Amino acid sequence: MRPVRVALTGGIATGKSVCLKRFAALGAATLDADVVARAVVAPGTKGLAAVVERFGPSVLAADGALDRQALGRLVFADEDARRALEAIIHPAVYAEIAHWYENLGQDSGNLLQERRVAVADVPLLYETGHAGGFDCVVVAACTPAQQLARLMARDRLDEAAARRRIQTQWPLEEKVRRADFVIDTSGSMVETEERVEQVWRAIESRIWNL
Repeated sequence: MRPVRVALTGGIATGKSVCLKRFAALGAATLDADVVARAVVAPGTKGLAAVVERFGPSVLAADGALDRQALGRLVFADEDARRALEAIIHPAVYAEIAHWYENLGQDSGNLLQERRVAVADVPLLYETGHAGGFDCVVVAACTPAQQLARLMARDRLDEAAARRRIQTQWPLEEKVRRADFVIDTSGSMVETEERVEQVWRAIESRIWNL
């Protein structure tokens, strides 16, 4: 029987990575779509070639890799540019996620076949219309003020730039409304991990008709 396919999403800087790490510690197979998104535009890939064709060589660093900061300055200031980038990146990312799920457990040496739950961290799940491709959706959420402060600190952004990035995504409250499970990350690390464990137990005990 295939593992339960769980999508972990939320808003930018709402604690998804912390939740994913805890799910992995509890025994889930995990995949970080941000890591996949970086891989599909690595040097030598068709993805990177498409990005350079669309945005020009100014988005490349001296070593030929993608300059993510330079690209970010372009796409977060121009909605058309952002959508053009998404049209390049998202199909490749979802293809890799599908491939990952399909191949879980194929290698008898990796023990993935023994795992009943597989969690993919997919930041733009609702925005890209892919929620229906998973058995359940978990949303990591915090207060708007915390999200803003975390993003400013993490990416070294001023408040205006951070707000623009947050506004490119769906409102967090709408994602919470649609979720099967919500993990409140507004408290301490211990409280967040306890909530992850509660959700984990709920997923494990739920009866799925797969």
